[in-house]
Amino acid sequence: MDHDRVFVVMPAFNEAPAIEAAIQEVAASGYRRIIVVDDGSDDDTYERARAMGGVIALRHMLNRGKGAAVKTGIEAAKMLGAAAVVTIDADGQHNPAAIAGMLALIDQGYDVVLGSRLKNPKGMPFHKVAANLAGNGVTWMLYGLWVTDSQSGLRAYSKRAVDLIDARTDRYEYDTEVIREIKRHRLKFVEVPIDVRYTAYSMSKRHKMNLVNGVKILIKLLISGS
Repeated sequence: MDHDRVFVVMPAFNEAPAIEAAIQEVAASGYRRIIVVDDGSDDDTYERARAMGGVIALRHMLNRGKGAAVKTGIEAAKMLGAAAVVTIDADGQHNPAAIAGMLALIDQGYDVVLGSRLKNPKGMPFHKVAANLAGNGVTWMLYGLWVTDSQSGLRAYSKRAVDLIDARTDRYEYDTEVIREIKRHRLKFVEVPIDVRYTAYSMSKRHKMNLVNGVKILIKLLISGS
C-alpha cells in the first residue's frame, strides 16, 4: 500500500513525556502521514506534537475522551484522502513495526485488522488480562461477536471501514462500539498478535483502561442501547 495514503492517528491526553518519541518511532517505521489529536491536555502535548516535522496536530479544547479523539483523527484522514487508517496509542506502548503486517492484510481484502494483546499476553499484568477478558465477554454478550482484545488501541481500517463505521460514544466504550459496527456492516476482520511494552510511565497513568472503566463502559452501552 502507498504509504502516502496511509494515515496514522494518535489520540493523546497528557502525553508530553512520551509523545515525541512515539511520533519518531512511527515515522522511522516509514509512516509520515501522522495525525495527533490532543484531547484537551493540560500539559504541552499539543505544542510538542505540533513542533514535530510533518505532523498534523489537532486539538480539542476540552477533554472529550479517547473515542472522540480517534473519531476526529479519522475524519481528518478521510478529508485528506486516506486509503487506510491506523490508530495507535500515543504513550509508546505499541510497536509500530506491527503496522506493515496489518496493512498487508488490508491489501488482501480485510476491512479491519485488530491488534490483540491477548494472543501473546507475555508480560501483560494479570489485572489487565482479567479486565480485558471481562470486556471481551461483555462485547460478546452485547453483539454476539467474539474477539480476543476488544479494547486494543492498535487497529487498521480500510477506506470502506472508515466510511461505514459510525460509533457514537466518545470515551473508552468507543473501542467496543467498533466491534458492533464490524458485526452490523459485516466487515471482514482479522486479529493479529501484537507486542505491548509496559513501562513505569504507561502503568502510572490513571486514564488507561481498567476494570472500573470496564464497568462504566458496560453501563453506558446498556443505557445507550448500542
